[in-house]
Amino acid sequence: MDNKNFALLAAKTLDNKKAEDIVVIDIAEKSSFADYLVIASGNSERQVNTLVDEVEDQFAKEGLLVKSIEGKQNSGWVLMDFGDIIVNVFTRETREKYNIEKVWGDCIFLDLEEQ
Repeated sequence: MDNKNFALLAAKTLDNKKAEDIVVIDIAEKSSFADYLVIASGNSERQVNTLVDEVEDQFAKEGLLVKSIEGKQNSGWVLMDFGDIIVNVFTRETREKYNIEKVWGDCIFLDLEEQ
């Protein structure tokens, strides 16, 4: 499975667990640390942790293990580093506060409906 398909798998997994406002951004041209950024919101800390666990499980089934996870336990933001795919799961409030999509606004946002 290539990086784009892993990013789309993350989006699908998050969607299946009722994450909100899921975005996949192709940052390969602007970044040296990853190819894709996946961003989603959960309604509570509990849901954020459930979303993170589910993405980690689905990727492990495909043979891709998480390199590191930052921000667990009531931080409002969990970052999962899979190497070329970075998955960020926020509470709605924390996502609004940091608005990281704006930083990558000049990158390609994948249309998840077409995928």
